[in-house]
Amino acid sequence: MPIDNNLLLTLAVYGGVIVAVFWVAMVLWAYRDMRARSRDGLAQIFAAAVVAVLNIPGLFIYILMRPRETLSEAYERSLEEEALLQEIEEKPTCPGCGHRVKDEWQACPFCHTRLKKPCRHCQSLLELSWNLCPYCATDQSRYEPSENASRRAGHVQPTHSYQPEPPPSIDDKWLASGNQQNQQDYPQYVDDEY
Repeated sequence: MPIDNNLLLTLAVYGGVIVAVFWVAMVLWAYRDMRARSRDGLAQIFAAAVVAVLNIPGLFIYILMRPRETLSEAYERSLEEEALLQEIEEKPTCPGCGHRVKDEWQACPFCHTRLKKPCRHCQSLLELSWNLCPYCATDQSRYEPSENASRRAGHVQPTHSYQPEPPPSIDDKWLASGNQQNQQDYPQYVDDEY
């Protein structure tokens, strides 16, 4: 019988150590998990205390009540949102027609609205409202001739006037009404309802 008592005592001690280690592990896990989810030290201690006092039911309560995302997940989500907003804001649009335009364009190719103006001195592209070039510090507000002012105002006027090509010349043989050969080459239009 003494062997049985020693065996039972050894099993009880071994079981008690396992339960104690499991309990300490649950408390430490709850504390570390809450530390990853909140910067509030009081909340971290409270989560560990709930699990320490209530044991397994306290662990279930903590799991139900803890914040959904960790601090690193919240930080990554905020970075993604900021990147998306920055991507949306970085793509400029034409104030005249709303098409996407590039930063280096002086005028919108769709509606010809003036987008930027070149600096008088260094030719860098400037916003239309700027009166001073940030690159060379040249004043942009001095008097301009009326032709330049009208080009700068709303729409861009083409620098050369567009002249359509003249229509191709038609040989006289096609215009001659008396030429029977030309009339046989092409069918004549006949309106039956006239």
